[in-house]
Amino acid sequence: MSLKQILTLGLLLGAATAYAQGYPAKSVRIVVPFAAGGNTDFTARTIAAKLTENLGQQFLVDNRPGGSTNIGSDMIAKSPPDGYNILMGGAANAINVAALAKVPFDLQRDLTPVVLCVKGANVLSIHPSLPAKNLKELIALAKAKPGQLNFGTSGVASSNHMAGELFMSMAAIKMNHVPYKGNSQAMTDLLGGHVEMSISGVPVLVPHIRSGRIRAVAIGSLKRFAAIPDVPTFDEQGLKGYEASTWFGFMAPSKTPRDIIARLSSETGKILASKEIRERYQTEGLEPQGGSPESFAKFIASEIALYTRVVEAAKLPKL
Repeated sequence: MSLKQILTLGLLLGAATAYAQGYPAKSVRIVVPFAAGGNTDFTARTIAAKLTENLGQQFLVDNRPGGSTNIGSDMIAKSPPDGYNILMGGAANAINVAALAKVPFDLQRDLTPVVLCVKGANVLSIHPSLPAKNLKELIALAKAKPGQLNFGTSGVASSNHMAGELFMSMAAIKMNHVPYKGNSQAMTDLLGGHVEMSISGVPVLVPHIRSGRIRAVAIGSLKRFAAIPDVPTFDEQGLKGYEASTWFGFMAPSKTPRDIIARLSSETGKILASKEIRERYQTEGLEPQGGSPESFAKFIASEIALYTRVVEAAKLPKL
């Protein structure tokens, strides 16, 4: 490399650093590919408010639901890579790669991971009339009645559905999947005894677990959750390595400058590490994460591989 090339590279690196130090210079859009009011929206708005406070520019949440999250996700994948267009992506993005026949963008090529923000967990709950007190007894019951037990979820190819398929594969059992148009409908039928069990996220379950109207058998994280500390994991009940988490994290268009990615990751990580935010999320049944863009990229790759295996093992048709 010539002296001129070295000097030019130095000027470019210096300009990039200065650009990052001046970032953000205007409002930043965070697209949430779900309707307002859910956990993804709550996560994005909580972090956006803190980023606005800490960085002096507005971080504005823009809800763009539809298309199994592909409408909002595709919008960001094709947005200018300038640091002012961010996606609150999640498990649905990884599932789509495995379960859909066509996705309008390439998750790993067209989007760059910034930071993993939170993990939730899918919980297997049963109606109290079902004669099973724990996971071992439930598996034994399912083996004694192959194809006779029903589990409700928020829909086909949802994270809840994939959690159920993973459970059946690892436990070597067969149950019937009953898809609903959302968690609330599935929960209503579980409470009414119309389905024997349901797999859903933590927040919708907490009041019913505490009232005894449903029995939470296992949580699909590798560690117990603060919101429901008495509910054991699948792993600790013998289904070693079982993990079926919901998760949300920031992503950006693939050519967004690395220094911008690094700053967003660092600033968001500080917010997630604060006591205030940790307690707020844990109350909602979410566990703050953080970490580097590189670790998030590895996590996304592992999620795509997991759900690809689940779809293939269950022989699910592409949607």
